[in-house]
This record gives sequence, structure tokens and C-alpha cells, in this order.
Amino acid sequence: MAQSGKASIKRGKPSYFMSILGVTLVLFLLGIIGWLVINANKLGDHFKESVEVNVYLRGDLNPKDSTALVQYIAARPYVRSYVYTTKEMAKKKYISDGNESWDNILSENPLDNSVDFKIKKDYLNADTLNSIKADLLKNVYVKEVHYPAALVGKMNKNIRVISIVLLCIALIIAFVVIFLIDNTIRLAMFSNRFLIKTMQMVGATRWFIAKPLNIRAIINGAISGVIAVVAVFLLVQLAESYVPEMKAIHDTTGMVLLFLGLIILGIVITVFSTHRSVIKYLRMRLDDLY
Repeated sequence: MAQSGKASIKRGKPSYFMSILGVTLVLFLLGIIGWLVINANKLGDHFKESVEVNVYLRGDLNPKDSTALVQYIAARPYVRSYVYTTKEMAKKKYISDGNESWDNILSENPLDNSVDFKIKKDYLNADTLNSIKADLLKNVYVKEVHYPAALVGKMNKNIRVISIVLLCIALIIAFVVIFLIDNTIRLAMFSNRFLIKTMQMVGATRWFIAKPLNIRAIINGAISGVIAVVAVFLLVQLAESYVPEMKAIHDTTGMVLLFLGLIILGIVITVFSTHRSVIKYLRMRLDDLY
């Protein structure tokens, strides 16, 4: 009889391993999607801020005028970084790109001194760039302003489309993940329906029955979230080790928020599903549990 009683107690104890495993897997899936969305946004910003504007100068300026022009451009709010390129530097770059030297044809360097700067992503649109170009051309020392206008238009359009598509995919995956977690917890609680009903029949209050299960749900959700976070973190480290260029778009703040979101989501959905299942079985008749 004692062994039979012990076996009964073991069968009555909730089995949390499969629910933790199931929640971890779906949170891991959501974490990967979140990481892809964050990387897509950072990659778009990286491409935007790699666009270069070339400001070509008129003739050979004296050092004072060159310094004043460089300082003027550097102080503009749309400039992220800049470099002053002399005619000799431009020639070296021209030859390093695989072009032939013109020394046997021309006696003078036909290239212009220039100020080349990278623009901040918030200013990368056609109207703003046209305004920037018009403003710079007002300077008497500026000969020409050049930037890849066609590339900018296509880039903004493509980035916008990709962002919308990824956002839609992320939302769909989020709803699927919530449904899968809810279903996993409900299946886990299904095996404990008789234990819940038995506690009710011996006089336990609803809060007394639900409290330990809710506390355990918080623990299980936190465990699932932490395991999923560790798995996503290791995957990110592995990806960045194989593709070092990905480190350039690494968003620490975005990843921290994603990891916190995974843990909180795991806890909230697990507690919600557990409590809802407990209330459901408390309201059912004993015969309906079979």
C-alpha cells in the first residue's frame, strides 16, 4: 500500500521538463527572428551611413581658405565623418583602383582637391540631399557636389520594403510563438487536472490551489527564457566568428532589449496559460475531466 501511495504521488506531481523544453524552443525561434530584424535595421543604417558626398573645390586654395571650408563642412549637422583629399591623394586612389597613370599624356594633375564626407542616416533622402547640395554650392570655393542620387533612391525604397516584410514576418512568428507556448502549457496542465480537482474537493481555495502553480510557472518561464537567451547569444557569437563583418552592425542595446523581452514573454505567457488552465479545471465537473 505504501509503494502504491508513493507511485500515486509521483504520478500526481506536475511534469515540467517537456513544458520548459517546448517553451525554450519557441522562444529560441522568436529570438532568432528578432535578431534578424535587428540586424536588418542595423544593416540598413550601415548602408545609409556608407553613402559618400564629394565636394570638389575650385583651383588650388591657400591653406587658410581650405581650413575654413573644411571646418565649415565639418560643423554641418548632417556630417558623420569627413576627410580632406588632396589632388595627390586622389591620384594615388585613382591608380590604386586599377586605372593607368596619365603622366605620359598630361603634365598636370587634372583631379580636384575635395572634401569627402559620410552623411548621417537621418539625412539620407532625395529632398534633403538636394538642399545640402544647393547649400554647399553657394560657397565660392566649391566647384561641384556629387553623390550617388540613383543609389540613394533605390536604397531607401529597398530598405523600406525589406523592413516592412521582416516586420510582418516577425509579427506572424510572434503570434505563432504565443499560440505554441499557450498550447504547450495547457497540455502540461492537462496531466494535472485530477490533482487540481482533488485539492478543490478537499476544501482548498482557488488562490491556495493556483498560487504554487503560478509561482512554478514564473520559475519555469524564467528558466525557459534564460536558456533561450543563452542559445541565441551563442548562435550570434558563432555567426560573428564565421562572418566578422557582422560585428560592424552589432547592436548591443537592441540585443539586450531582445533578451529581456524573451525572458519577460516566457514568464508572462507561462503564468497566463497556467492560471487560465487552473481556473478552467476548477470550474469543470469531475465527470468532465475524464
